[in-house]
Amino acid sequence: MSTPPVALQDADVLAGVGVLEARLTGLGREEFARDVWARVPLLARGASDFSDLFSAAAVDELLSRRGLRTPFLRVAKDGATLPESSYTAPAGVGATVADQLDDTALWRALADGATLVLQALQRTWEPVAEFASRLGTELGHPVQANAYVTPPQNRGFDAHYDVHDVFVLQVAGAKRWVVHEPVHRDPLRDQPWTEHRAAVAEAAEGSAYIDTVLQPGDVLYLPRGWLHAAEAQGAVSIHLTLGVHNWTRHALAEQLAQSALALLRDDPQMRGSLPLGVDGPADELGIVRERLVAALTEADPAPLFHRARRGQARPAPLGPLAQLAAVDRLAPDTPVRLRAALEARLEGRRLTTRVGWLDLTGTELPSVVRLLDGEVHTADQLGLRLVDRLLRAGVLVPAGQ
Repeated sequence: MSTPPVALQDADVLAGVGVLEARLTGLGREEFARDVWARVPLLARGASDFSDLFSAAAVDELLSRRGLRTPFLRVAKDGATLPESSYTAPAGVGATVADQLDDTALWRALADGATLVLQALQRTWEPVAEFASRLGTELGHPVQANAYVTPPQNRGFDAHYDVHDVFVLQVAGAKRWVVHEPVHRDPLRDQPWTEHRAAVAEAAEGSAYIDTVLQPGDVLYLPRGWLHAAEAQGAVSIHLTLGVHNWTRHALAEQLAQSALALLRDDPQMRGSLPLGVDGPADELGIVRERLVAALTEADPAPLFHRARRGQARPAPLGPLAQLAAVDRLAPDTPVRLRAALEARLEGRRLTTRVGWLDLTGTELPSVVRLLDGEVHTADQLGLRLVDRLLRAGVLVPAGQ
């Protein structure tokens, strides 16, 4: 088999899974991309029932029975974040962990008007983790999930903006959202709202772009930079925030520059020392600029981009014991499939994934191309030796896992 002329990706990445339209916006991906994405807020009433993703019972389970530690939770009141020591405690006998969540302290904080923020639910609550992974696959940008639990007539944070896009999913209770236009459009990750604190405060006093109460099932999409503040109404409010960590042209420019600089390491003239007595860079800047422009023209940032993208999310969970059993019991009729959310790409004879890379032989390539369809295959269809190798690498998993 000849080397493929272009990179092949796994089916999940190419096809998407439709949660954007079915559960969040009612808009197809192309329509959302054309009219809404990174441009304007969008309010979708009654978009979906989110009780399968999260609930009050899930909050109690996470806070009292899962042994969570910081930073999986933060607590805010009156616009300020409370110190971790105020809501953590030692884990007790047999566990040398000093900062597990203290459910009694959290109950007292909530009763006193504090907002509880369960962070990184894509790592701690499976239904949310699966949903966030599916959305990230469809958008092509990594997604993080937080939950905000706010007692009635309280707000956790004053007006501010985020440096990532968000989908707000109202799960329980009601929350009033007041949204204002940006004072700093499309902020980068290192341009937080605190750099524009005075302008944010002034803008928050003006006419709102959106002033509405979200009820269970409603969804609000906010591009990064849009100001917002939210206050619970007559009952405890629980909402999920799906934070979309946008890839930007600036980030791509950074990777292009890194790739160009890597090329210049192989240029003997660029490795040379500046002449003695050089007073400032003016005498040498012309040469450097010329070589840098040439390197930028030649550089390919794609490998660095894909490596960084893979590193910003995690593959689907893998059970070590189930994986060990699959290797030990491998037989011709063993059903296997590509591990989900692996961001697998076949470039020439190299398979790159979120768990590493493998170089393949020419006889293995057709089977790996088949694997990228995401369907279930038996070991004899793919080759026992290849399946054993990919199971041990964590690329394949038993079909039932």
